[in-house]
Amino acid sequence: MTFSLMRGSAIAALVAGAGSFGGAALAQDVTIVLPEQPANLEPCRSIRSDIGRVINMNITETLTIIQPDTGEVTPHLATEWEQVDDTTWRFKIREGVEFQDGAPLNAEAVVNSINRLMNPDLTCDSRSKFGDVELTPEAVDEYTVEIKSDIPMPIMPTLAGTIQVVSPNMPFDEEVNDPVGTGPYTLAEADNEHIVLQRDDGYWGDEPAVETATYLWRNESAIRAAMVETGEADLTPTIAVQDATNPETDFAYLNSESTRMRIDMSIPPLDDERVRRALNMAIDWDGMGEALFGPDVLRATQMVVPGVRGHNSDIEPYTYDPEQAKALIEEAKADGVPVDTEITLIGRNGFFPNSSESLEAMQALWSEIGLNIAIEELEANDWVRYLDKPFPEGRGPTLFQQQHDNNTGDAGFTVPVMYHSEGQYSTVANEELDQIIEEAMAATGDERGELFQQAFAKVYEDIVGDVTMYHMIGYVRVGDRLDWKPDLKTNSEIRLADIKFN
Repeated sequence: MTFSLMRGSAIAALVAGAGSFGGAALAQDVTIVLPEQPANLEPCRSIRSDIGRVINMNITETLTIIQPDTGEVTPHLATEWEQVDDTTWRFKIREGVEFQDGAPLNAEAVVNSINRLMNPDLTCDSRSKFGDVELTPEAVDEYTVEIKSDIPMPIMPTLAGTIQVVSPNMPFDEEVNDPVGTGPYTLAEADNEHIVLQRDDGYWGDEPAVETATYLWRNESAIRAAMVETGEADLTPTIAVQDATNPETDFAYLNSESTRMRIDMSIPPLDDERVRRALNMAIDWDGMGEALFGPDVLRATQMVVPGVRGHNSDIEPYTYDPEQAKALIEEAKADGVPVDTEITLIGRNGFFPNSSESLEAMQALWSEIGLNIAIEELEANDWVRYLDKPFPEGRGPTLFQQQHDNNTGDAGFTVPVMYHSEGQYSTVANEELDQIIEEAMAATGDERGELFQQAFAKVYEDIVGDVTMYHMIGYVRVGDRLDWKPDLKTNSEIRLADIKFN
């Protein structure tokens, strides 16, 4: 992705003063070094970590906030809400707020943001949070919005915490690199070297301590850690476990991310259940996990962390059994399954610490059981072509490296998009599973949780729809200038307003 220069202000002076490239830093400026360059700065794609870390709750804001420590939904751009009937929710919009371009925040602006999010001409990642649900927003009066859904959505206030509200002056049918929201920061500059956010003195809320934030990106974890250690940067949100060596600056946290290799089940030899089961049995999950991600990493059997409603703690993980895995491959080959066909592992550069090493380890172990495995690591903007439907035509069999963040407390943000036949990321097509998912999305309370548990069990035990890897432990390095600690949202959001100075 090539960034164009935006809002051409006298930013050179800001960057020079920020000390982002080795000079002394001003007291109110910070430099954050990321593992990869954001693919773009489109708000409807901000559930992706590379984009969300920059813009979420900095440039753009949401109607509600999901508290990371409790899962409680609290007001933000919406001050209150109520359920009108099974399929209708009414939200009161905060008065007296303006977008950074001067447009007023009102009901019509919120309606426009939701319609833009649902616009089929935009391949919005954030739309995946709603599964296949159709939303129809309507302005009741200047500061009241009703959101209707085609099926009951009992967690609509939680869903509202994922909708980035944007100015009505932004293009409706095109992705942008210059987002405009209601947040405390505006985009000052973005190019292939760095991004700069500047504090908006007209912000409606409390004034943050950080004046200017400069974002850089370096693929190597050790380089990012060293930049913070030497003062060239103030914060890096993700380093490898082997680089988290200083207890004074390095902090571990359960980051709500789960990792998997998505199996493209439609293409031989991956359309054979024996091959998919062998993929899961051939990996030494305990050994690889501790070596690459640390002793605290959790083995995953599903794509939500423990504590999320719908997580199924009764699912038993596959046992490491390379001999049985090899026997399954040989059995499939004897039945004419083309197990010699090259299978491509699609990875993403700088995706998460030691992600490349995990691909290499899996390639080696899968090759030992008789599979033909190749690795292709892509930049974020190329990787995303394999993330969403429609998937690239003419592709061969692929295993797609994916990291999924669910910090909302409900599996409804995960299961439909990953496993329903119509799911944006799904390679699974199973009518019985679809029925379970649809019932779960309309249910509440214990019934909702139990149905999602059924769905996870069916995917893992019966369909074998993916190779789930780990619930990830994150490691951050924070310079001694900052008073800031990571939380459950850090992988997808670094709220500059939360940063204080020592």
